[in-house]
Amino acid sequence: MWSPILLCLPLCLVGFFCRSVQAIKLNIDDTDNTKQVASKLAWDLVSFYTGNNTGDVPGNLPSPYYWWEAGAFFGTLVNYWSYTGDTAYNNIITQALLHQAGSEGDFMPTNQTRTEGNDDQAFCAFTAMRAAESNFTNPPDDKPSWLAMVQAVFNQQAARWNNEQCGGGLKWQIYSFNGGYNYRNAISNGCFFNMAARLARYTNNETYAEWAEKAWDWSRGVGLVGPEYHVFDGTSDTNNCSDLNHIEWTYNNGVFLHGAAHMWNYTNGGLRWKARIEGLLKGQQVFLSTNDSSRNVLYESACELAGTCQTDQFSFKAYLARWMGDTAKLAPFTYDSIMTRLRPSAEAAAAQCVGGKTGSYCGMQWTTGTYDGTTGVGQQMSALEVILANLLETTRGPLTGETGGTSKGNSGAGTGKDADAKGKPKAITTADRAGAAILTGLSALGILGVTYIMIS
Repeated sequence: MWSPILLCLPLCLVGFFCRSVQAIKLNIDDTDNTKQVASKLAWDLVSFYTGNNTGDVPGNLPSPYYWWEAGAFFGTLVNYWSYTGDTAYNNIITQALLHQAGSEGDFMPTNQTRTEGNDDQAFCAFTAMRAAESNFTNPPDDKPSWLAMVQAVFNQQAARWNNEQCGGGLKWQIYSFNGGYNYRNAISNGCFFNMAARLARYTNNETYAEWAEKAWDWSRGVGLVGPEYHVFDGTSDTNNCSDLNHIEWTYNNGVFLHGAAHMWNYTNGGLRWKARIEGLLKGQQVFLSTNDSSRNVLYESACELAGTCQTDQFSFKAYLARWMGDTAKLAPFTYDSIMTRLRPSAEAAAAQCVGGKTGSYCGMQWTTGTYDGTTGVGQQMSALEVILANLLETTRGPLTGETGGTSKGNSGAGTGKDADAKGKPKAITTADRAGAAILTGLSALGILGVTYIMIS
């Protein structure tokens, strides 16, 4: 008599091989195929979202995902729409962003007070900025516009620029009762620089450009962006930012690269910004595999090979890939070097997308050639973003108010003072400029190499 297990065995094997045959096949030279693959990955990504369920909160992801990653999640969906034209998720995008932006349109919901930092707020603003730059459907007239939301966040963060120590800069945390309040990290200051650069380009308002220059100069002066354009995680204002946490993350490189590309474009090819972009691309080498089988494939070098990446870090490559795609559009001289990284990374990422119930959930370790067995929002976003970035030739790139962008701004947003789109954002004051001498002194003293335990 046949054992039930033995009877089942052929069917199980058939199921296994069928799944192997059905694994996604990416051809990045075929636009339709690339969009089809992106559609599968987007479907699986949205399966993690519960905010549109009855009784749940629009714009939130379930545990273990923090609020900032939910904001980034909708940025990926806006990006997906802008590259593919698929409107399947547009309603939940709008619902989520308007809910989390709140009545003031500044992404400061009261239920996030205990966890929200400057970088968290900025990642939600990035999604609104993406919506403005891609002409995503504008909010209803009684709601703040996408552009006004970003301006509100920018104005609030400009008011938080802190000259009490370190000659300026933003703290990681907004509120003093939150852990990490004395940490000045690259991602918070890089996000502020990035917002300022994008607002300068979109609105053609020089005050934003001045803030972008200031944020860049401070980050360079204090050592967050190092002499060889490696971007280090952060420093502490308890010792006047005289030492650094030298951990490097992909998204820290990306946020400065992306902002620099906007500034190069805004300044009509400024040589200083060209040198900075080239330096950041060179500094990106630390995130590129040198193995023959996976050469130039992106990986999270601080944790990926050691298997120590955590929930947030699974998503970092998503933002780097998105921003690299934009950079190639904004600063065309980078196209060849960027595509030698995005193409193999997309192919390697797609090869990881064989997991989960659909057979197209993605793992993180693109360089191994073998599925790592993990699934999650970060892994799915990263694979989707790097594949979408390979569609960059099919789009115009980020729009501005002068090249077709329709989002109407309010430069007084976030300050309690309304102003039209031609108004001025928060001006740089004499006190804001006073940090330059301090930064020069810090640079002369040098930066001590101390690695902190990652708070995040």
